[in-house]
Amino acid sequence: MVTDVDDRGSASAELEAYTYLLNRIRRGELKSGMRLRAEEIAGEIGMSRMPVREAFRRLDAEGLLTIRPNRGAIVADFTAPQILELFEMRSVLEGLAMRHAVGNVGGSAIEDLRDLLFRMDRGRHECDQWLRRHWEFHEYVCRLSGRARLLREIEKLHVMLEPHLRFYFINVKKPIGVLQQHQHLIDMLVAGDPDRAEAEMREHVLETAPALIAFLHGANDG
Repeated sequence: MVTDVDDRGSASAELEAYTYLLNRIRRGELKSGMRLRAEEIAGEIGMSRMPVREAFRRLDAEGLLTIRPNRGAIVADFTAPQILELFEMRSVLEGLAMRHAVGNVGGSAIEDLRDLLFRMDRGRHECDQWLRRHWEFHEYVCRLSGRARLLREIEKLHVMLEPHLRFYFINVKKPIGVLQQHQHLIDMLVAGDPDRAEAEMREHVLETAPALIAFLHGANDG
């Protein structure tokens, strides 16, 4: 029987519950609209309900869950306009990060990005690996901006979109043109024109949105 007493520290237990739920949402195992009960999640992890409820609140604040009074929590279910909005926000923020990254590409940065691109291209036939490598590439570019808060906001948007991207890439043809598209971003960094680099990143992020939204709309209708 699950109780509200836990031998682990409350902070570590809450982090464990949060990480468990976050990873399952990102992998699409907890699907949009799914109802979650603290008691069931606590039983799966082997802890009390209180840390799970705290994890629910944190994920609710991050937009990944919606807490319903006396009904547990619901995995966020984004409409097509909301998904487009997330892409638009991400394009603006990643464009800004790209602008600031232009002046910070010294040292091994370009070689590091080329190595990340090579790994991404090798993983293009396996969805989990490709999504992980794709984020690592974008994260590296954004980290070059030197704006830690900006990077955190971009990561939040990435996490909200990841389950939808995963569903899209599993059910539609695997990513194509990956090498060329991302090599072009590297070229923009090398060229050193912040205006052009920002515009290219914004266009790159938005490129997937129409096809993904159309696919999700069709899948929901079916």
